[in-house]
Amino acid sequence: MPTRITYYAIVDDLSSRDEPAGVLRRIEHDDGERHEAFTRSLEWQRSASLYSYERGNRDAEFYEVSEDEANRIVERIRRTVTGQS
Repeated sequence: MPTRITYYAIVDDLSSRDEPAGVLRRIEHDDGERHEAFTRSLEWQRSASLYSYERGNRDAEFYEVSEDEANRIVERIRRTVTGQS
């Protein structure tokens, strides 16, 4: 099975679908799957948030987005963290 990546916008009480709080990706491959969130340290790091959501924790909502949309969210986070416009 080739690697498949699915992206999700993370929307919490302080964000919206237009400006999500973050982005997460599910990476599926022959050995299983893992989830990574793009963090304020500007790195993709393992995350259990989507697993938690799938098991009933509704602190945030996850909406599937395209890779292009995920890249826009990542760039917005980079600009916010680095103080760029």
